[in-house]
Amino acid sequence: MSDASTQSDHESHEGPIKTPKQLILAVFFSFVVPIFTIIVLVSSVTSSPKPAAGSRGLEEQAVAARLQRVGSVEIKDASDVSALKNGQQVFAGQCTACHTAGVAGAPKFGDAAAWAPRLKSGYDALLNSALKGKGNMPPQAGGDFSELELGRAVVYMANGSGGQLAEPKAPAEAASAPAPAAAPASQAAPAK
Repeated sequence: MSDASTQSDHESHEGPIKTPKQLILAVFFSFVVPIFTIIVLVSSVTSSPKPAAGSRGLEEQAVAARLQRVGSVEIKDASDVSALKNGQQVFAGQCTACHTAGVAGAPKFGDAAAWAPRLKSGYDALLNSALKGKGNMPPQAGGDFSELELGRAVVYMANGSGGQLAEPKAPAEAASAPAPAAAPASQAAPAK
């Protein structure tokens, strides 16, 4: 009994390697397979150039994008009447976002009841409210449109809502109005 139990204990402690040849092969492959795997991984990583994150920061286009101007100054000629927008164009570009839907208490375009008390205050008060802001409406002066263009938009909205305001004239148009004619030289006072 003791021989049988010793022999079964001895067999249970044996591994899969039974000969020295198997041992040499196991040692060889335990070193060669990981080294081969590392070589394959390194060659696949280094085979084609892959830029690292941020390595394109010094390219000409990237530098030019970082050095571009933040803002610019544009000087408009106020006397250029041909470039001025009419009231409808200014309304479509600046005012329609709030005055079409009545956002934040803005009087809707075409709502005569909402515009009636505002129209009683007159054109100057309406223009002043548009330029300096009133309630939830931010100031509009200094934006994309001139004071004259904003005045035209105020008149467009007011007249579209039951008002009878006259559209403001451009400075060049006002200057070109006929001035009182001077007396001709032939009608000058007689010389003494």
